[in-house]
Amino acid sequence: MTARLFALFATLAALLLAGTAQAQNATAAWSSLGLSNGGSVGSSTAITASDGTTVSTAWSTTVGGAGTFAVASGYNNYVVYNTPAIGGVSPGLLLNFDASRFDANNKITMDITLNRSVTGLAFSIADIDRETTGNNYNRDAVAVYYDTGNGTFVNAVSNSAFWSDGSAVTNDTSGWNGTAASANNSTNGTLTFNFGTTAVKRIRIVYNSYTVSGTANPTAQFIVLSGLAFNAKGADLSLGNTLLTSSPTSGGLATFRLTVTNASTSTDTATDVKVTDTLPDGFTYVSSNGTGSFNAATGVWTVGSIAPGASVTLDITGTVNASAGATLTNTAEITASDQNDPDSTPGNGVTSEDDYASATLTVTGSRVAGTPPTLSCAAGTVVFDWSNRAWTAGSTSNSYSFDTLGTISFALANQGTWLSSSTYGGQSPVRQNVVNGGLNDYALFEMVNMPNISAEATTTITLPTALPGAQFKIFDVDYYSGQFADKVTVEGRYNGAVVTPTLTNGVSNYVIGNSAYGDGLSDDASADGTVTVTFSQPIDTIIVRYGNHSMAPSDPGQQAIALHDITFCRPSTTLAVSKTSSVVSDPVSGTNNPKAIPGATVRYCILVANTGSSAATSVAASDPIPATLTYVAGSIYSGSDCASANTAEDDNDTGSDESDPYGASYASGTVKASAPTLAAGTSFAIRFDATVN
Repeated sequence: MTARLFALFATLAALLLAGTAQAQNATAAWSSLGLSNGGSVGSSTAITASDGTTVSTAWSTTVGGAGTFAVASGYNNYVVYNTPAIGGVSPGLLLNFDASRFDANNKITMDITLNRSVTGLAFSIADIDRETTGNNYNRDAVAVYYDTGNGTFVNAVSNSAFWSDGSAVTNDTSGWNGTAASANNSTNGTLTFNFGTTAVKRIRIVYNSYTVSGTANPTAQFIVLSGLAFNAKGADLSLGNTLLTSSPTSGGLATFRLTVTNASTSTDTATDVKVTDTLPDGFTYVSSNGTGSFNAATGVWTVGSIAPGASVTLDITGTVNASAGATLTNTAEITASDQNDPDSTPGNGVTSEDDYASATLTVTGSRVAGTPPTLSCAAGTVVFDWSNRAWTAGSTSNSYSFDTLGTISFALANQGTWLSSSTYGGQSPVRQNVVNGGLNDYALFEMVNMPNISAEATTTITLPTALPGAQFKIFDVDYYSGQFADKVTVEGRYNGAVVTPTLTNGVSNYVIGNSAYGDGLSDDASADGTVTVTFSQPIDTIIVRYGNHSMAPSDPGQQAIALHDITFCRPSTTLAVSKTSSVVSDPVSGTNNPKAIPGATVRYCILVANTGSSAATSVAASDPIPATLTYVAGSIYSGSDCASANTAEDDNDTGSDESDPYGASYASGTVKASAPTLAAGTSFAIRFDATVN
């Protein structure tokens, strides 16, 4: 069997023999006749295909002038239902005869008519061969004609794209005939058809003996016709995605146009059609215009109905936020339709199908490396330097004593595989100085192999204390076609809250928000792939997530980045104090809208807040009571703020109440408050009462 025949036959077998037709195909199986093996097939009958298409058959015999033309021995009709596999076909219709003379005018003609023109029509005819028994032999001859629906039959042998024949079959201008024997379990005598995109409404099969002189009485002959497979009824939808803006600029507007088309060959109007569009990072939605409605939050375009031959469009406009030279890709897919689509499945994510489309936007301009912001540190800086730090190759967690601040810790996790390379110091993660951003300095190297573009390696850096700011470089954030497309996202934490840094791009990458995207190649010792990360707010944790963006292949290959030294601002403490008051009651109105008149009670609150990045210790505050007020004994309460100051404090400066966790006292006309420790970003409050003299 030829490779082409095998491929076509394997496809047909999957559809018809195994009984597991794909969703986009309809099948018409002769088992629908309800006959047992050898059952006689009427000269006119019909079956219903899996999509409701009616397939009608009509056959007749013609007897020539030479000899007799009869049903072959062992069969009860010229056409019978056959279940044993012959030439790979099972079940099928077996056409048979036994002629006493070779006469091409002795023949069986079968017409197969569908109630609609179909595309993708495929079937097989098996056991077209030449058989010899002693001095007797036979030679099968088959002609196949097709009608596109205009009422005219065309001989299929004239278009070799429609068929493939086995090694026991040859062809001439009239059709096909057997040239050698083909066993029942062989496909050498199998003729396979696939009409592809050509619409077919009728098939005619003419079966007779090839005209041969010589032997007077040929042996009995038969061929077997498989069931039919073809594109099911439905709506053949396709999607287009086009960038309408010719020269998009950073900060400017750009428009993508989505177009959904229902092919003119579709049998049905498509209903409840939906398209999901994934706008790229660096493109912020502004507006949309077109058929149906667009939900910018979900990216779903609700299209509605599309008649055969019709197209609808949606224009999506947004602001380009990426820097010059950045490449942004907008992807979209048809994700819903009530009708079958013959060549695609909505929402399956297969990018090669015609219901998936993408468009690329390249930001106009030449890229240069950005200038990082200056790290401003009131109390000076301290550097974590990889040059004097050890890292066991392959380890994923290490802690180091850092200056006088305490312990800094690194923890790495990877959804892919850590790779090893002697060029880069051995098993990753590893400290090395080959990938150095042009600085010829050491950095923590992360070489990975990700299973898909969603997988990430995460580096979590836990600081010994909250620090006012930080700055560091990430080397080799770049792109290599067909291999990887680096994406690095960095964020911080401060008391659990997210802190977003400023990222500064290199020549081989661009920045959107707190993510950097590689789109050009950078050498190991080049600064082109360097991204600078700057935190200008207090942080206690740094998180670096490393993976791929949409330009990467579905299964990325080897890729790597390196984290360089980190410069931190030294911690500092900034204390702020505020005081509020409210009238609680007066001797005239009581608590109903009281006024600050003699005898009135006024409630005061002193709030001390640490707005710096480091904890403050031995914090003390005092508030002298003026002569116009008299302190109310035993009225001091403490808490983390004025609203929660409900913990009672006595008036002396001794006892357990001085550390619960705050202290307070009143003596010699002064209220005092204290906190042994006040963490960065926290506060404490003392409230008390006084009467107006």
